Amino acid sequence: MSAVPGEEPVIRLGNEFTEVVVERVRTRNGARLRITVPGSGRQITLCPLELEALTWQGHELFSALLRTPHGPEDEPEDEPGDAR
Repeated sequence: MSAVPGEEPVIRLGNEFTEVVVERVRTRNGARLRITVPGSGRQITLCPLELEALTWQGHELFSALLRTPHGPEDEPEDEPGDAR
């Protein structure tokens, strides 16, 4: 953990596959947790309810997400007769 006086602490977690940076940020809607992946530049900011929702999930969900970690390769095309 590292912090500059007056700033929120930063937590860095990593293994042989990735590194993430976790920090608490203040927004106009309250505190949020920002998770950043320095290697890809991706980040997400989660509110307390979104974080709680993670605890409702089983490890099976995360295993399924890791099968295609960057989303489906191709977007599914609309089937003929699809009403959208």
